[in-house]
Amino acid sequence: MADDDSHTTDDGGIGSTPGFRTEPTERSLTEDGSNQGLFDDLLSGEPIFENKEVLRPSYTPHELPHRSDQINKMATILVSALRGETPSNILIYGKTGTGKTASAKFVSQELEQTSSKYSVPCEVEYINCEVTDTQYRVLAQLANKFIEKNHEWIDERVDELESLRERVDETDIDSPADESPESSQSVDVVGSPPETEGVDDESDPASQRAERDEEPTVQFQEETDVEADETPTQSDSVVETTGDELRQSTHPLAETPFDSVSDVSERIDELEADRESFEEVPMTGWPTDRVYSVFFDAVDYSERVVVIMLDEIDKLVEKSGDDTLYNLSRMNSELDNSRVSIMGISNDLKFTDFLDPRVKSSLGEEEIVFPPYDANQLRDILQHRAEVAFKDGALSPDVIPLCAAFAAQEHGDARRALDLLRTAGELAERSQTETIVEDHVRQAQDKIELDRVVEVVRTLPTQSKLVLFSIILLEQNGVHSINTGEVYNIYKRLCTELDTDVLTQRRVTDLISELDMLGIVNAVVVSKGRYGRTKEISLSVPLEETEVVLRSDSRLSDIDDVQPFVQARFDN
Repeated sequence: MADDDSHTTDDGGIGSTPGFRTEPTERSLTEDGSNQGLFDDLLSGEPIFENKEVLRPSYTPHELPHRSDQINKMATILVSALRGETPSNILIYGKTGTGKTASAKFVSQELEQTSSKYSVPCEVEYINCEVTDTQYRVLAQLANKFIEKNHEWIDERVDELESLRERVDETDIDSPADESPESSQSVDVVGSPPETEGVDDESDPASQRAERDEEPTVQFQEETDVEADETPTQSDSVVETTGDELRQSTHPLAETPFDSVSDVSERIDELEADRESFEEVPMTGWPTDRVYSVFFDAVDYSERVVVIMLDEIDKLVEKSGDDTLYNLSRMNSELDNSRVSIMGISNDLKFTDFLDPRVKSSLGEEEIVFPPYDANQLRDILQHRAEVAFKDGALSPDVIPLCAAFAAQEHGDARRALDLLRTAGELAERSQTETIVEDHVRQAQDKIELDRVVEVVRTLPTQSKLVLFSIILLEQNGVHSINTGEVYNIYKRLCTELDTDVLTQRRVTDLISELDMLGIVNAVVVSKGRYGRTKEISLSVPLEETEVVLRSDSRLSDIDDVQPFVQARFDN
């Protein structure tokens, strides 16, 4: 029995799975006897990064090199919002990675900070239309944002009014409810003189008026002076009841639009009723006109200027047409309190060609074009970010020029350059080296390219995946210079095996052209002389990695090895 217990303990402790052995104790303990975790060795190395987030696309820097002209132009257009006026709508064009979104966010942050500084109600709302790509979702997201802001404003206002009401109540409690006859008489003297007792009705009226005008006034002055010295609270009560001019200098309701506590309570009830009236919009289920109505009421609840930033605006137009832009660009004519301006950001210079002429005229009031960066400009951007992102001495001199050169080859994409520099740093950190060198940049270039291919292949439609899988099977079986007919033969057999609809050969040819456009395959039209023209197809991406991505699709994972049938060819 003792042997059995000892054996159980050696295998990982009482209650562990029989036959499962843990790592030896010597590898699980450090020199001081503490447990050695999985990440301890990785954390033992000196980190290269000081702030890695600076190299991510989501980061908005405090300075944007080589974009001052575009930023200044945006600022001159939007400055009218700080004057309470409606800014012109802006359309921003440029290829990927040219600083459009970063510049627009930078200007928006400056605008909101300045509006807060001068207490001007101005807000900027950002929406990524690649994610929020329908009219319903755009309006619902905007409506819910402004409902949330309205709730915050109402809560703050109610707190202020409740505090005011409490101070009024405290003031009324401190003031005595019943005043002494002397003070009461004194107040009456100021308001309307009381009748004098013991005066003969037959006495001279002039002398009576003199007595009423002189003696009681002197008595009032004396009593007031005495009471002011002895009981200040009674003096405060007198001041409160002697007219608006004195009341405004001491009472909590002074310099407010309210005349009484009941007015304050009534306003609090109105605000709480407004708060209850704002109903959050669900992401699905409502008619679009109802969502628009809720958004309209929410944005027009208080006085403000709103700039709606629509990033990837061409995706919204492509998915749901220009109805959203039409409604947003025309709503200023119906708003009473607020003003709305649109800032659209697009990679497509021609997307406005598909807009309604009325939308196009109102939306494109101002246009700003962001040109691609050249290699020298990319070098400045990377140098500016690297000073914050990396520790001193972490970069060899040739790293930033090489990253800039690689990115400049792809239409000056700053985002690609930053990703390249960040990935090179991560590879160096994983290898536990202290300096990033040129070799790390080249490895990062290959890794990013592979990651891009994996993402593109993973998101392909099923029919395109079957066509690509057919090309992979042909190359795996030693077929070179693949033609469309050979791809189509394999494609039909795969469709039969998966019980999928078979497209025509003409449609498969179009799918091959799309794969060529994505850079996954290389399709070249060659002439065969008397035999006509054909496409010669070859794979442009790593074969094994691409096959793994395709087989990760549940529908393609069960495909058995298909031996391609290759027709006889007479090749020169």
